[in-house]
Amino acid sequence: MAEAIELTVGGRTVRVSNPGKPYFADKGITKGDVVQYFLSVGDGILGALRDRPTTLERWPSGVFEGAKLSTRADNRGDAFYQKRVPKGAPDYVETARITFPSGRPADEVCPTELAVVAWAVNLGTLTFHPWPVRRPEVDRPDQLRVDLDPQPGTSFRDAVTVAHELRGLLDELGMTGFPKTSGGRGLHVYVPIEPRWTFVEARRALIALGRELARRMPDQVTVNWWKEERGERIFIDFNQMARDRTIACAYSIRPTARALVSAPLAWDEIDDAEPEDLDAHTMPARFAKVGDLHAGVAERACSLEPLLELVARDERDGLGDLPYPPEYPKMAGEPKRVQPSRARPEE
Repeated sequence: MAEAIELTVGGRTVRVSNPGKPYFADKGITKGDVVQYFLSVGDGILGALRDRPTTLERWPSGVFEGAKLSTRADNRGDAFYQKRVPKGAPDYVETARITFPSGRPADEVCPTELAVVAWAVNLGTLTFHPWPVRRPEVDRPDQLRVDLDPQPGTSFRDAVTVAHELRGLLDELGMTGFPKTSGGRGLHVYVPIEPRWTFVEARRALIALGRELARRMPDQVTVNWWKEERGERIFIDFNQMARDRTIACAYSIRPTARALVSAPLAWDEIDDAEPEDLDAHTMPARFAKVGDLHAGVAERACSLEPLLELVARDERDGLGDLPYPPEYPKMAGEPKRVQPSRARPEE
């Protein structure tokens, strides 16, 4: 491995240690290549992260067969989520104070310039997980993130079919969506919104959006939280809008052997898109050709009112909240967090 090198990024000097270290051995991608990849899509990755509290998904030893991510239940993994700014961060690494569902606060990295991205990548960051908020309004989401999650028996093509229906529904509601690949089998659609509502309201709005899609496509879409009830349908993961739940941002590299990328798409591309073709090797040339297809996410802001009207309609019809993730405190109006097959009959 080569000794450390120094790069000039936006007038900053960023040290990259062990640039020749294999990060994706099957693809011949080194740590230095990963840094150069993010610099090549600089305007895009910074557009996705700027002023957003961001969790870093760090793979300091790269991605290799058998590598796994640490979890709450098992912290012995090869990679981990960094939710607090690391000690010794350069003075140009700014932070934002956020509050977890438990009520505990934390100062998270809040990128404001491309040097911060390069610094984070030197720490092994492959995937960036920004919150759907911007400083100073860290409790008011400015994005509704629709995660079209293929369940067993479904595929990316099924997610594309649902995405077309979603686009039509958003048009009816006066809203605009921006699609991207997840970096796996799924599809994400970002809907920029005015930062006027709380996480609870934004999550309920996403539930209402998912329910309306499920009404229109009952055999293809579900909002059932419990896996045993989803079937072979696309799951609208509404809990991605819960506080401290995030989605891999556009241009992030996913920890797959093929170094796939979460890639923005134009709506007229989604039918022909092949997620497997969008990786750290191919994305720089694509970015140079088409630019940042998610630039409009920061340039528009839709009202959430049309979706909140659907929330009110659902409530009149007896459809209330849905379960939160298991690590969350019990929320007001939330139904029981009991898997249906394990629920006891009401006495």
